[in-house]
Amino acid sequence: MRVHMVQLDVVWEDKPANFRRVLRLLDRAALPPAPGEMIVLPEMFDTGFSFNLDKTADRDGTTVRFLQSLGKETGCYIVGARTTLGHEGKGRNRCPIISPAGELIDEYEKIHPFSYGDEEKHFVGGSKLVTFDWVGSDGGSQSLKVCPTICYDLRFPELYRHGLLAGAEVFTVIASWPAPRKVHRRALAIARAIENQAFVLCLNRAGSDPKFTYQGESFAVGPKGEIIGEAGGEECILSVQLDPNALRSWRRDFPAWRDIKLIGN
Repeated sequence: MRVHMVQLDVVWEDKPANFRRVLRLLDRAALPPAPGEMIVLPEMFDTGFSFNLDKTADRDGTTVRFLQSLGKETGCYIVGARTTLGHEGKGRNRCPIISPAGELIDEYEKIHPFSYGDEEKHFVGGSKLVTFDWVGSDGGSQSLKVCPTICYDLRFPELYRHGLLAGAEVFTVIASWPAPRKVHRRALAIARAIENQAFVLCLNRAGSDPKFTYQGESFAVGPKGEIIGEAGGEECILSVQLDPNALRSWRRDFPAWRDIKLIGN
């Protein structure tokens, strides 16, 4: 099963420009997305990591409609991103999941706002784990259960443990992860893969915005902690093949996941 990770150089607060960039990259992909595959986009891919919610929030559904159109046109599952506004005036950093038919399957809200970067002053954290079944185009003989997460979530292993207990076999980490802490991102993603015996798809944006520079350097980790694909610093698409049978064989042959013990207070 193939995933296409769109490492985008996001245009600051310009949705139409970012939509065009995504389509251009997909059109030029060395391995064009095929029906039943999965396309993943970075955190806040439509606007960049902006707190200007009056301009960036997806009030009229423009971003989610773009994602739905992308899913329907490609026949792929889409792991996207957008921001919305809550009733109290604070934002939600969200990850919409779109089916190959263009339907909104579910939407994950980032549970851990990035307090060091003041995200929690503008956004409310979510409280619900989300998983979905990624079913191949062959009608289901190939499938993986996916758990979406967002950027700073990566530092909190308990979220991923709950994902594993909910059946997750793949974790997507869509990010706007600044360059100074890139070593942390790599180490944490490998740890999440090893401890949960799962694929971890760590997609970062490229380029810069008014506050930060981003390295790109997206990568995919296998369930034994091995790097199975990685990108450089430029805008690109990283396409990676995931083998459900290899993952399940590893979990069966070395079933560390069965020994989990959750300790209460």
